[in-house]
Amino acid sequence: MIWDAVFQPFADFGFMRRALLGCIAISVGATPVGVFLMLRRMSLTGDAMAHAILPGAAVGYLVSGLSLGAMTVGGLIAGMAVALASGFVSRLTALREDASLAAFYLISLALGVLIVSTRGSNVDLMHVLFGTVLALDDAALILLCSIASLSVLTLAVFLRPLVLECADPQFLRSVSRLSAVTHFTFLALVVANLVGGFHALGTLMAVGIMILPAAAARFWTVSIGGLIAAAIAIAVLSSMSGLLLSYHYSLPSGPAIILMAGVAYGVSLVLGPAGGLVAQALPRRHFEV
Repeated sequence: MIWDAVFQPFADFGFMRRALLGCIAISVGATPVGVFLMLRRMSLTGDAMAHAILPGAAVGYLVSGLSLGAMTVGGLIAGMAVALASGFVSRLTALREDASLAAFYLISLALGVLIVSTRGSNVDLMHVLFGTVLALDDAALILLCSIASLSVLTLAVFLRPLVLECADPQFLRSVSRLSAVTHFTFLALVVANLVGGFHALGTLMAVGIMILPAAAARFWTVSIGGLIAAAIAIAVLSSMSGLLLSYHYSLPSGPAIILMAGVAYGVSLVLGPAGGLVAQALPRRHFEV
C-alpha cells in the first residue's frame, strides 16, 4: 500500500523522477539561500526579486520561444538590473532600499505580464507564472544542478562573512572590505536560484521553496548548520509530497509543492521545539530564559 502510494509513481514514470530530481536540486541550492534571507530579514526581498526576473524571461520568450537559454539569460539580466538599480536609488536618494525594490519589482511584474499576454497565449503566461516541473528535460536538470552546485560552493566560500553580516553588518564593514562583495555576491545567488526555480515552479512559486522551508526550520533549531540542514530536509519532503499530491489528485504540481511547504511551516509553527506555540505555552523551569 505504501509502495503504491509513495514510491510507485516515481518508479513507473520518468517525468516524476525528473521532477523530483529537479526539486531536490532547487532544495539544495535555493533553500540555504533562503535561510540567509530570513536571517538578514530580507525574506520579502526574495519575493520581490522573484517577480523582477519576469520581464527578462518574457523578452527571452519573445525572442526564442520557450527556450531554456534565452529565458535564463533574460531572467538573470532583469533580476540583476533590478537589484543594482534599487541599491543605486537607495544610496543616492532618501528612499530606502526596500521601498525602491518594491517599486522596481511592481513595474517589472506588470511589464512582464504585459509582454507575455500581448504576444503569447494564456498557456504561455501560465507556464511563465507557475512553471512546468513535470516537464523538465535534460537541459533544465543540468541547469538546476549547476546552479545548486554553484550555490553550495559560493556559500561555503562566503559562509563566515555572510554569518557575520547577519549578526552585525556594521562590524563587518568596519573590519573587512568583503562587506560589499559579500552583499552583491549574495544577491547574485538569490537571482540565480530564482531563475533556476522559475523554470520548474514559475516566477510566482519559485520563492516559496526558498523561504517557507527556511521559516519552518527556524522552529526546530537555532544554529546556522542546523537551520540549513533542516530547511533542505523540509524542502525535499515538501517537494516529494507535493508531487505525489499532484499525481494522485490531478492538481497543479508547483502550487501543490508550495502548499505542502506551507503545511510544514504550519506544523512547525505549532509543534516546533525552538519557539513553537506549544513550546511557548509549556511551563518553563526557573532557570530557563
